[in-house]
Amino acid sequence: MGSAAVMHLAARGKRVLGLEQFTLAHDRGSSHGNTRMIRQAYYEDPAYVPLVLRAYELWTELENDAEEQLLMRTGGLMVGRMESELVQGSLRSAREHNLKHELLEANEIVRRFPATAPRQNDVAVFEEPAGILFPEACIRAHVQRAQSKGADLRFQTEIKSWEATRIGVAVTTAEGERFEAEQLVICAGAWLATVASDLNLPLRVERNVMHWFQPRVHPDVFGPAKLPVYIVDRNQKFMLYGFPSLGGTGLKAAFHHSEIYTTPQELDRTVSESEVEAVRQTLAEWMPAAAGKHVASVACMYTLTPDLHFLIGRHPYQGNVWLAGGFSGHGFKFCSVVGEIIADLILEGVSFHDIRLFDPARFVDHWT
Repeated sequence: MGSAAVMHLAARGKRVLGLEQFTLAHDRGSSHGNTRMIRQAYYEDPAYVPLVLRAYELWTELENDAEEQLLMRTGGLMVGRMESELVQGSLRSAREHNLKHELLEANEIVRRFPATAPRQNDVAVFEEPAGILFPEACIRAHVQRAQSKGADLRFQTEIKSWEATRIGVAVTTAEGERFEAEQLVICAGAWLATVASDLNLPLRVERNVMHWFQPRVHPDVFGPAKLPVYIVDRNQKFMLYGFPSLGGTGLKAAFHHSEIYTTPQELDRTVSESEVEAVRQTLAEWMPAAAGKHVASVACMYTLTPDLHFLIGRHPYQGNVWLAGGFSGHGFKFCSVVGEIIADLILEGVSFHDIRLFDPARFVDHWT
């Protein structure tokens, strides 16, 4: 979100300083792992659909500018019983926003996507535009465009504190450098509650793990030409999501949520065999030949709000400080449009997108 914000602000002619505690496109937060899903029939809430449609447009513009592939359209399957939250929510969004989609019965799922093994009572919402974003490449593209527009971006620069001043805000780094500006945007990911500690935001950091497996047989049916991205909701504790095999790296699969809470400083990046086997078993039930040799596992963090919706808006006590966080494990696809929203808020005082669902004021009872 920070890379998108600095790009949009710099592109509109603002003098921008971006400070990042780690390196460019690092693996210490929530925006790594080679692939992120993008989809339109948004089961979480139909209010996201106009934003994701705009995000597609902005990703395409950025891709054209970067002359590098950032988005791959593979199609997407939302699989479960007809009454499941995933299927019903996806249908609701698709119908409310008149999105092109298909509702597939189990026999049609396996006919079109032979790697899958749907249950008899499974159905799937299929949408053609769904696919994959390459997060590290997306971040680099935002940063490179921001720099080309004059943004001053500094990495390995940890923020110690910030404070209001007579003319705006001042930020002090761990090395003792002090920067002053008219406006401050805080896109601190899992560190948001710490950086905005005065708000006592009700955020939780959840440890989640991504896994890669080599298919046991028939690798040709697991590539993006024959396997879309997918989410599977079979009333298990956590939904399974995954991606086709890309460039021989294996299939990526993971549970969406874990209920294992941590802090950025205490995140356990060691992955146990039991964690691998839990995903392997669920993946094998959905695609029997998918879960062969385990290739790798990588931990990341979700920063959760109580309602799992984003937090985007003005700091309640500082009119020139803006917050963008709490993306709750489903935010990366919106980076491009969140950058636009932040630029709108700073330059116009209001976003031209409907972001009422993300208003920080809904947490006012938590603030002290």
